[in-house]
Amino acid sequence: MKPAPFAFRRPATLEEALAALAEEPGAKVLAGGQSLVPLLSMRLAAPSMLVDINALPGLGHVRCSSDGGAAGVRIGALARHAHVLASTEAAEVQPLLAMALSHVAHPTIRNRGTTVGSIVHADAAAEMPMVLRLLEGSVDVASVRGRRTVPAGELFAGPLESTLAHDEIAVEAFFPALPEGAGVAFQEIARRHGDYALVGVAALVETDGGEVVRARVGFVSVSDVPVVVDVTDSLDDPAGKALAELDPAADIHATAAYRAHLVKVLTPRVLADAVHHARERNT
Repeated sequence: MKPAPFAFRRPATLEEALAALAEEPGAKVLAGGQSLVPLLSMRLAAPSMLVDINALPGLGHVRCSSDGGAAGVRIGALARHAHVLASTEAAEVQPLLAMALSHVAHPTIRNRGTTVGSIVHADAAAEMPMVLRLLEGSVDVASVRGRRTVPAGELFAGPLESTLAHDEIAVEAFFPALPEGAGVAFQEIARRHGDYALVGVAALVETDGGEVVRARVGFVSVSDVPVVVDVTDSLDDPAGKALAELDPAADIHATAAYRAHLVKVLTPRVLADAVHHARERNT
């Protein structure tokens, strides 16, 4: 199937891109296109205009800081998954980025797809929206009205739906650094490596003197939005606590019961790995 007809703009500056979006309510932003183009081809999306931001300067960065309250990784809107994954500094500052990105699709798609684009696409079957929410990161967005920062907890409105306005462009995502005494882990089950996960689980734990004082777990491909569950008070049965807050979905790939089973298997395993990672970092 071919996409429905649409106009096309390729602005040279961010200001031009924002003006184009403001003038055309039915417009969509095109960055990597690895999520949007298939939707166009299947006519699940039919924008009146595509605003291609690939010519915009200054949006392909991966900047890392390990000092102060702003320690973390800042990823520009045009930074490809492969670029972020290849950054050893980013992996040191926030190891969960590399752990999760190695599971994102296949190399060809990672070479073109953008991390920020994946986040604002808001697919609960994608790894990076959940990672941003688990790490309590944020996205900086711009429009003709100015700029604002959207915390990850306020970003995801529903299936494939973010809280960004139609005329806003996500220009940068911020992933906080992994604090001292903390550890992370990630695992997912897919039919083939690189396919969408049947279930993916990430864990972030904070320890004090080797004892867990905070534990949170995030889930991929379980519910229709990225979900994070605090299991600090349920370390003896983290999967039970998680399933009490999750609503596993059924589709052509897996039944709800099978997804619930994978949650039961993966949650304690990944949580244990995160605790081991925290203790290993502090020995």
